Amino acid sequence: MKIVERLTRVVGAPCFSFEFFPPKSEQGVEDLFETIAELAPLQPAYVSVTYGAGGGTRERTLDLVARIKAETGIEAMAHLACLGHAEAEVAALLDRLAAAGVENVLALRGDPRKDGAPEGGFRHASELVRFVRRRGYDFCVGAAAYPEGHIECPDRNRDMAHLSAKVEQGVDFLVTQLFFDNAFYFDFVRRARERRIRVPVLPGLMPITNAAQIERFTRMCGATVPMRLVLELERRRDDPESVVELGVAHAIEQCRDLLARGAPGIHFYTLNRSRATRRILEELRQIYPAIPQDAPRAVAAGGRA
Repeated sequence: MKIVERLTRVVGAPCFSFEFFPPKSEQGVEDLFETIAELAPLQPAYVSVTYGAGGGTRERTLDLVARIKAETGIEAMAHLACLGHAEAEVAALLDRLAAAGVENVLALRGDPRKDGAPEGGFRHASELVRFVRRRGYDFCVGAAAYPEGHIECPDRNRDMAHLSAKVEQGVDFLVTQLFFDNAFYFDFVRRARERRIRVPVLPGLMPITNAAQIERFTRMCGATVPMRLVLELERRRDDPESVVELGVAHAIEQCRDLLARGAPGIHFYTLNRSRATRRILEELRQIYPAIPQDAPRAVAAGGRA
């Protein structure tokens, strides 16, 4: 199923999804499938698999997406970063995904190569979206959005203009960068609608399970951690279980507020672990049960214009 269909399928039935990264070893792959098995009973709408800088995990990303869909029955979306890839290379990747029955891709620019090698081919995610549409591929295309602005673009108005241009090329839905203060999400959606961006905007959350790790991630992406949360994390820093409890509680609070105020679902950045995400979604499933696969469709507010 195309993800945009799930996002607009039943009004009031949020879409829950998980993001994984390709493990480096075969044992890591098997561990990942154990994580997926632990999360599967919660009936996620889809899962996604990331794509390393410069295509460093390309083969494993494609293999994992195909295997997840074939073996688990869960809809799987492949991240596809285009920076430095030639058109023929991207076409070959898209052909492989289509042949494997994959219906969804997340179109990304990607990070520069770590070895500093010069980049050629595609330069922006908007070019990748245009390429997919121009070639007639029947993928549902998602794209990234940045509630606090892209870390490389300090001007939020310019960042929104870039997003608008990307959506105009044929993006079906957006998934946001992680954030810890819902005010950033709602302000972002308001500004996006003012720019006539009508596609669903799925908020992305990363449950805090490790204080040092979350500090590293927020430095990398520029996300703001509310001061009250920073102080509480510092107080619990030497108690790992207490940090997890805080992270789960904060994420549940975020989710409830986001869904009550109209977010179409939640995308969880899992870091290939199930424990915290499972606890959060088990709590949410008490309020929002999974919908049956044959439920009738209804266009939700915020769907594509």
